[in-house]
Amino acid sequence: MSRSGIVNVRMVITEEKILSNIDKVHKMINPKSKKQIVQLDEDPYFKDLVESIKSYLEEYPKKSNFPASVYNATYDLVEFATEQFEDNTKQIENLIRNREKNIELAGVLKDTLKAVQNKQGDWRQRIKDISDSFPEEIIDTLGMIGRAKSNKTQNYLDALKLINARIGNLESNLHIEIDMERIEDRSKALSYIGIEMGEALKQIPKPEKQKVEEVNNEINILDEINSYQENNYYNETLVNVKPSLWERIKNCKLARAIRYVTHIKIVIQLPDALPEGRGENDM
Repeated sequence: MSRSGIVNVRMVITEEKILSNIDKVHKMINPKSKKQIVQLDEDPYFKDLVESIKSYLEEYPKKSNFPASVYNATYDLVEFATEQFEDNTKQIENLIRNREKNIELAGVLKDTLKAVQNKQGDWRQRIKDISDSFPEEIIDTLGMIGRAKSNKTQNYLDALKLINARIGNLESNLHIEIDMERIEDRSKALSYIGIEMGEALKQIPKPEKQKVEEVNNEINILDEINSYQENNYYNETLVNVKPSLWERIKNCKLARAIRYVTHIKIVIQLPDALPEGRGENDM
């Protein structure tokens, strides 16, 4: 066997290993997977997988002959990570809105409790006004506090304790903070993929088959637009063209978006040198 033949065999093995690593990373960021990334900074195995794929992309000797299977698998992985990151951002935005609403409700409940305790003239109406915002247990307990003839009985103290506990829970938003932290940790891993692999993948020429498919897709879009114009629908119809993957990565501004939405600082420490990778049994 010639020396070039040996090299080709090694490249095939490497390609298969990289495809396996891509599949492992894909599973680790899949929200339906049982084994997911917990914390990016505390999961060197995940980082090692990403670095091995990135190194393969950057160090492949002849980019024009880059394996289409690896390119497509990496492209799909980056696209999936970007979609998941965008979905996470929406989830965090919803959680932030819920947190703000809970804090507002805590203030409302606190003011109502004060009015009830002080037996203000409109305390009954104030309880009625918030009846749609709180469970029946809270509303009944406020009524009991308002009707109490003494503030020293055990029933009164227990009722007061229940209301104050609900106010504390609304103010702390513990369950929301836990959900946000979980999503933030996952978003760090997703942004790490988008930044590291996305930039490396941009240096690889697209496989010819994919280029042809994209050209055909663009031709179809132009044909549809021309059809609308011919039927005088152009001014009445807006055609939304899905941005490219690279535009979405750029528009997301991944690390900056996380800092803005979650108000935390993200620090990704990269090793001084590329990892050598692990044995076939480890990866």
